[in-house]
Amino acid sequence: MSRRTVLAFGSFDVIHPGHIRYLKGASRYGQLIVVVARDRSMEMLKGKTPLMDERSRVEIVGSLRFVWKAVLGGRIRKWNDIYKTLLKFRPDVIALGYDQKVDMGYLKRFLDENGLNARIVRIKPFKHMKFKSSMLKKMMESY
Repeated sequence: MSRRTVLAFGSFDVIHPGHIRYLKGASRYGQLIVVVARDRSMEMLKGKTPLMDERSRVEIVGSLRFVWKAVLGGRIRKWNDIYKTLLKFRPDVIALGYDQKVDMGYLKRFLDENGLNARIVRIKPFKHMKFKSSMLKKMMESY
């Protein structure tokens, strides 16, 4: 019996309980592959340099027992390059975090145009007013 492939995405710069709940929730749908954003991608998309380098973030995420595999995302030159990862892994499920901004219309079109029949799920937040990366980074900077 083949297990469903689940793809989750994120930068995971400051791992916190919200990330753990997101990834654990995603893993309930099948074999979880986590795509960790490259340093350069984070700089382009978020306008910020990560605190931890991409290799360290992949190693940390990959060490979680419910993550089957952690990989670096592809190199991006324009905003929609992030979707190319879907062609590589051809997931059965795409797990999005509650706050991940995704053009759902474009994503659904991309899936249809490329013959991908992936279910899209949103993972509910866990204490999102307490465990949000941007808030935690601000608290860390004040120390």
